Amino acid sequence: MKRIIVFMCLLALLSQSSCKSEKEQKEEASKFAVTSPIRVDTSFTKEYVSQIRSVRNIEIRAQEKGFLQNIYVDEGQFVKAGQVLFRIMPKIYEAELLKAEAEAKAAEVELQNTKALVDKNIVSKNEQAVAQAKLDQAKAETALAKLHLSFTEIRAPFDGVIDRIPKKLGSLIDEGELLTSLSDNSEMFAYFNVSEPEYLEYQTNVKGRANTKVNLLLANNSILPYKGFVELIEGEFDNETGNIAFRARFPNPDRLLKNGQTGKVMMSLPMKNALVIPQKATYEIQDKKYVFVVDKDNVVKSRDITVAGEMPDLYVVSGGIAESDRILLEGIQKVKDADKIACQFVAPQEVISHLRLKAE
Repeated sequence: MKRIIVFMCLLALLSQSSCKSEKEQKEEASKFAVTSPIRVDTSFTKEYVSQIRSVRNIEIRAQEKGFLQNIYVDEGQFVKAGQVLFRIMPKIYEAELLKAEAEAKAAEVELQNTKALVDKNIVSKNEQAVAQAKLDQAKAETALAKLHLSFTEIRAPFDGVIDRIPKKLGSLIDEGELLTSLSDNSEMFAYFNVSEPEYLEYQTNVKGRANTKVNLLLANNSILPYKGFVELIEGEFDNETGNIAFRARFPNPDRLLKNGQTGKVMMSLPMKNALVIPQKATYEIQDKKYVFVVDKDNVVKSRDITVAGEMPDLYVVSGGIAESDRILLEGIQKVKDADKIACQFVAPQEVISHLRLKAE
């Protein structure tokens, strides 16, 4: 009988211990991890909206008036330097050249006859000088006629891609009228605007300045596989925006980039004493980023933040929270404003060393 009583007591103790353990585990599981922002010396990648331009992009215009007789190329076609693109009806200019050549021949014959007369002292040397001047003038007229005739044949000044051709065969072309544009896309320029403080930091802090090697983020959020480099800064600031334009050059061997495209230049910027938080501690509503701040009573409150830069798994924050704030690290999808929670603080150094970019 005593054995039975002892056995029952042991069972009761074990049961009580088990219940206590399960309760502690539930309480532990219901606690939310919180952390704080931390200040670090780091670098981050900043994106600058950019306009992409060909290294050479020119308008091809008619230099003579006439009917468009031939179009030898098509829109979007790659052409080589010196290749014939268009021909404007040359008949009138061919006739002018023949006339000028005939006048030059006549002047040459006249000069020869005058020389013969001068040798016989029949006419003065002044007559020979006048005949020579007539020949020189005729030769100049011939050269001018050849030049006008050459203008009826429009050639590519360099290798490039043909843009839209607005005129069709038979169109009457005026002198100076646009025929097409030609773009050399072997390399591309990306122009982007930098604020005055960033410009001053870039120019004066040589050791800590941004890396001149940059990436280009395309419109489909893919990164151009070829790195570019910042090669120059324009000469003056824009009075309206307070920005100054930088220019980066990118190789374009695949001809993927075209004149007029847009993208984002991604430049790595150093930052001292930057305030950073894990990306997974944030959520987004209508393009604004928020965190849940946990007050001294463990009540969560939503707060919008200003993100100055982005790194893998981290945001650089320039406003909205302070280093002393506690922010919800995990479970941001399980709480709402004014909820009171049980929480457990995790040191920000430990958080950064085990980052996983996923909000739970």
